[in-house]
Amino acid sequence: MGAQWPTVTTILSIQSSVAYGHVGNSAATFPLMRVGCEVWPVLTVHFSNNTSYPGKKGPLLRPEDVHDVVAGIDDLGVLGRVDAVLTGYQGAPAMGAEILEVVALVKQRNPQAIYCCDPVMGDVGRGMYVLPGIPEFVRDHVVAAADVMTPNHFELNFLTGRESSTLDEVLDAAGALRAQGPEVVLVTSVVVDGAADDTVMMVAVDGEGAWGVTTPLLGRTFTGSGDLTAAMFLAALLATGSPERAVGRTADVVYSVLERTTQLDQRELALVAAQDDLVSPRFTFEVTRLR
Repeated sequence: MGAQWPTVTTILSIQSSVAYGHVGNSAATFPLMRVGCEVWPVLTVHFSNNTSYPGKKGPLLRPEDVHDVVAGIDDLGVLGRVDAVLTGYQGAPAMGAEILEVVALVKQRNPQAIYCCDPVMGDVGRGMYVLPGIPEFVRDHVVAAADVMTPNHFELNFLTGRESSTLDEVLDAAGALRAQGPEVVLVTSVVVDGAADDTVMMVAVDGEGAWGVTTPLLGRTFTGSGDLTAAMFLAALLATGSPERAVGRTADVVYSVLERTTQLDQRELALVAAQDDLVSPRFTFEVTRLR
């Protein structure tokens, strides 16, 4: 696919930040800027490093801090320029509640703005890894407010109260999630019965249909890859208005970055080394219509 990135799109990204490595806003801001988006990062934490390391240092910011930062932006009279709010790991239900207030304010200033929520909660093999109350808050309050959601397969099952092990069941669950609020659902890390062990699928669903992309597994995990995926999908969706094109572009970009990271044997995403892949990915994958 040819480059389809926006040139004048503004994203308010409310996420964690680390000084060393790439997760949260530290995984989303540079890639979004590199593909042509204006990004206004609002931090929920500012840690020395991500939590996969033995220790970390740095402040956990309060909901009041997020409120003050966004209020300061609003005081400048520019909040209406925001085309989308992007959020990831929310920390605590109180932070989630503040984020919903921010989303409401942004939509008041610009009714065309959309909210893209990556409901970071858990994964297969790890279960839930967030504080108690977060999954329920996301399920009971955030889903209804989101226009776009990017759960992984595990999170999709929790949010819909279903178990999905076939592709049809995944598509039905994505449809059930759409019925609760979001117009577009991207399901990542989809593994279904009968799929090859060395592949993984990404599925995008909206009111017009469902599309899937299958990519090879690289034999390791990548901290921050979900944050990169959500950011790239939102950028491509804003640029094209097409979930089909957005899921294809996202798969191409993310796999290319992860392959370069593996090639360089880096623990953290090789975003700088792979920055050209953000714009012109080296790998391309076929998008298949599923429904």
